[in-house]
Amino acid sequence: MDTSTLQAFLAVAESGSFSKAADQLFLTQSAVSKRIALLEEQLGSQLFDRIGRSISVTEAGEELLPRARDILLQFDDAKRAINNLAIGEIAGTLSFAASHHISLHRLPEYLKHFSEKCPNVELDLRFEESEVAYEDVLKGELELALITLSPNPDKNIHSEIIWDDLLQYVVANDHPLAIREEVTLDELTAYNAILPGANTFTRTLVERLFEQHNLSLNVTMSTNYLDTIRMMVSIGLGWSLLPESLVGDLKVLKVVDSEPVHRNLGIIFHRNRTLSKAATYLAEILKSAGK
Repeated sequence: MDTSTLQAFLAVAESGSFSKAADQLFLTQSAVSKRIALLEEQLGSQLFDRIGRSISVTEAGEELLPRARDILLQFDDAKRAINNLAIGEIAGTLSFAASHHISLHRLPEYLKHFSEKCPNVELDLRFEESEVAYEDVLKGELELALITLSPNPDKNIHSEIIWDDLLQYVVANDHPLAIREEVTLDELTAYNAILPGANTFTRTLVERLFEQHNLSLNVTMSTNYLDTIRMMVSIGLGWSLLPESLVGDLKVLKVVDSEPVHRNLGIIFHRNRTLSKAATYLAEILKSAGK
């Protein structure tokens, strides 16, 4: 058993396809099949059921999955720890993700500073939804992520708040609520709400607030792109909660029975992972942003 066979196993298990795994690993499909066959021989168990074109992980494969991820994570961790001992400039590859909103409205100046100071670092930069990036860090596929922090963090995730993002209740200037000096949460439920998707961290915060008042949201449209939500609000399709940076010329509502709604934006990494020099330096730059 070696890292190459475990990488092939994880790629097939997560993609559900030998051909997709081959593309991910830049190998031929036959090479992936040979690695899986070798691993199955070494373990004395079948890891995948192959029925027609369908592939599913067997019970033995399910047992191996978390262990394979842990072995590869520890191997990468050892390489980073050894590399961190080296004296010299910051180099290597940094796997990093940022949410779409942060990428557009918060990250650019800090990323520019990092790239200028660390020209020999190759950025494997992904623009992901916060929840996707969170899972990728948890699985060990990313060193760092800059996202909306989870209201219910996993014990293996270390998170640090960089920005406190105040959300404002907003409507278009010609919305029926725009002429009101004050409104209540109950009154909001009578109108269409436009919010991020049901499984997002931001939506969870909003739903909790309304549930505490025994109210149900009337969400008629949702998208995880806040700029798109702002557009839909601006043409009068409903109300929303948006960061102050996106309010612009929208009407801010005074909701008298709602406490201020804040969401935390920050960095996360796996507690059992030794960060590379590049990741550590980027984390330091980002932490300075919140000071």
